[in-house]
Amino acid sequence: MRLSTKSRYAVSALLHLAIHGGRQPVPLAEISVCQGISVSYVDQIFTRLRRAGLVQGIPGPGGGYRLTRDPEDLAIGEIIRVMDNDSRGGPRGSALTRALWAHLSTRLDDYLDRLSLADFVERPQIRETLARQYQGGRWRCEVCGALAERSAPALESRR
Repeated sequence: MRLSTKSRYAVSALLHLAIHGGRQPVPLAEISVCQGISVSYVDQIFTRLRRAGLVQGIPGPGGGYRLTRDPEDLAIGEIIRVMDNDSRGGPRGSALTRALWAHLSTRLDDYLDRLSLADFVERPQIRETLARQYQGGRWRCEVCGALAERSAPALESRR
């Protein structure tokens, strides 16, 4: 299985929303800077995510995007399918090669459908990064150093 750049960036951007947004909208400019993605590319990604109903755009000052569902209810596989339009080309080669890759793709798809954004938020490495970013009570982007006014997410386990 080959993941497109767009689907990898979409997963990263939605993880950013899951971690930093909560119910508050997150501006695309913040996602662009913090994830190292150009604003125009982030806009393309969020246009597709919005059309699929995974994010909601909030217009005006203080606006941005937020998730339409809880991170526990957003599977990584769903995000990838939205971005790649499930148009991954099949493998070339012999019938045996195609059968092998069809089986592996099915297993990988099943795994990605069981893995949610919340599963990443709960990982110890992510929790440690969040704790460092929120030292002093406000979030500091490790890329641009900007302080965000939104409050720190709950760092205790959500389960």
